[in-house]
Amino acid sequence: MAAPRYIIVEKKDEVYIKIEADADIRKNLSDYFSFEVPGYRFTPQYRNRVWDGRIRLYSYATGQLYVGLYPYLEHWCNEQKIEIVKNTEIITNKEHTAAALDGLVNSYDIAIPPRSYQLDAFRYAIENERGLILSPTASGKSLISYMLCRYYLNKINNNILIIVPTTSLVEQLYKDFIDYGFDSENNISRNYHGYDIEEDKRIVISTWQSLYNLPKTFFAQFGAVIGDEAHLFKAVSLTKIMTKLVDCKYRIGMTGTLDGTKTHKLVLEGLFGRVNQVTTTKELIDKKQLSSLKINCLVLGHTEFNKKEMFGKKYHEELNYLAQSESRNKYIQNLCLALDGNTLCLFQLVEKHGKQLYEMIEKKSEKGRNVFFIYGGIEADEREQVRAITEKSDNAIIVASYGTFSTGINIRNLHNIIFSSPSKSRIRSLQSIGRGLRLGDNKTEATLYDIADDLTYREKKNFTLQHFAERINIYNEEGFDYQIYNVSLKE
Repeated sequence: MAAPRYIIVEKKDEVYIKIEADADIRKNLSDYFSFEVPGYRFTPQYRNRVWDGRIRLYSYATGQLYVGLYPYLEHWCNEQKIEIVKNTEIITNKEHTAAALDGLVNSYDIAIPPRSYQLDAFRYAIENERGLILSPTASGKSLISYMLCRYYLNKINNNILIIVPTTSLVEQLYKDFIDYGFDSENNISRNYHGYDIEEDKRIVISTWQSLYNLPKTFFAQFGAVIGDEAHLFKAVSLTKIMTKLVDCKYRIGMTGTLDGTKTHKLVLEGLFGRVNQVTTTKELIDKKQLSSLKINCLVLGHTEFNKKEMFGKKYHEELNYLAQSESRNKYIQNLCLALDGNTLCLFQLVEKHGKQLYEMIEKKSEKGRNVFFIYGGIEADEREQVRAITEKSDNAIIVASYGTFSTGINIRNLHNIIFSSPSKSRIRSLQSIGRGLRLGDNKTEATLYDIADDLTYREKKNFTLQHFAERINIYNEEGFDYQIYNVSLKE
């Protein structure tokens, strides 16, 4: 009879568990928690043979695994008929009755009553103590964060850290809490360039850039962390911050979407906890809690001469051609100027495309019409001024980079979105669409103009047309309605 197989699991801290096992089990665990990174073949590290293109979430050498991945470890051990021996509780779960939950929320006296899915997310977070809340852009994740902060203020004696990607989001969340009825001035410390952390305030809202180089001792003060736009936390810099929070028991991530890869999902679940999708964009649109969405896909047919000229070109060469195409840019210019309502035109390349588009649109716009240009070099207070002006306008045009406006900027009074640059990113596409879905005064619908380019030659489809096909797949998966229109460009 074979000897029983087992592993010993010990909770090292709030970041890692340590696994002791025979060498063959450790090798199998390393393989189980090892994944290929999408697109790794195109990275310099792979091409220079310094990396094999895989990410390993379990360390064979140290025996360490993220705490949040413990349920996956349990599943694997059950399949392999391996016993888990542990001397400490790894992940806690404490149920709360609906009445207790209602009592908690009512005691917060929130100026904007939470919706049912926000209450579900709140309940999941407090019962599981860690988790990744998946709720679409414009669904009100800041209110979920606020309710959790109110809960943690009474639950724990130490401080609360909220990590956001931009300075704009620091200010926006600070103001959102005020709107919910909170005394932000006396309870929240903002941390980014120009602000110093105030030690007497229990909530810190910070950009990750302002935290990255701080010593591990700084993070000992926090008992709860909320990671806003958590899909970004796959980056090494953000992972480094989360792994410094060794004593932080309560760990909640908030995001509107994941990129669809197993690797991305497991990294985030390791840092925060299991995914809980509380609602979808389609559900909220159907309930009229978000603006209705119309998608017009505009496939620009380029001349045969240009198709021939671009045949066999590399991806970056195609992007440069599209950015500098006079006929294409003129089409986008005319589209921006012809649309009714506030319009957000998103681009990828600042100098080669965005600046040119802005100058063309601004030059032809009627006198008195607001036309703004936003990119990474524009300070947070100026972006906030643009947002505030647009909220009170009905015909403003914002020409903005995906990096600055696809994530986190909330404009309720946004009627049109234009994808002027190609992308196949699921996260970028859905985050960008979400910019236009918030309900506003007398605003109940939004339109996306998805611009694609047909440079097909000798039946070979160009790169960006293939990316357009991937966006169509995203729209189908999300249940969005769309129409495709073919437009012939002329030089």
